[in-house]
Amino acid sequence: MPEAEAADTELLTLASRHTVTETVKRLEALLDQKKIDLFAHIDHTAAANKVGLSLRPTEVLIFGNPRAGTPLMQSRQTIGLDLPLRVLVWEDENGRVWLTYRQPILLAKQYGMDRTEAVKSLDDGLAALARAATTEYSVCTGDLP
Repeated sequence: MPEAEAADTELLTLASRHTVTETVKRLEALLDQKKIDLFAHIDHTAAANKVGLSLRPTEVLIFGNPRAGTPLMQSRQTIGLDLPLRVLVWEDENGRVWLTYRQPILLAKQYGMDRTEAVKSLDDGLAALARAATTEYSVCTGDLP
């Protein structure tokens, strides 16, 4: 993991065996397969290019399922600042590709919420999606409600 990223213990970063574009496409396909809503796809590199700046490939996907997120917001509405879930797919200065996200279980802790089964399921599901998007295999076994 890049040294600068290692300091933020609230982030989980996985190395990807694919390009940024391919990792994003794999994650989008997994979300579609799981019937998880993709709310936004932000291409930071394209935005930087529009204003004459350069940025290594950097993209964010924002996604979720209101059935999973709404109960968390009903419990602690301010968690809506961090929901829906999001992942960052990016290329470092050495050309390595990474997928980074905040773990839902740590988000719940940050907001003073119990680590309920729903939060654990969300955490496990996001971890499974991240692993499937970044590895050679496209099988996603975890559930994201």
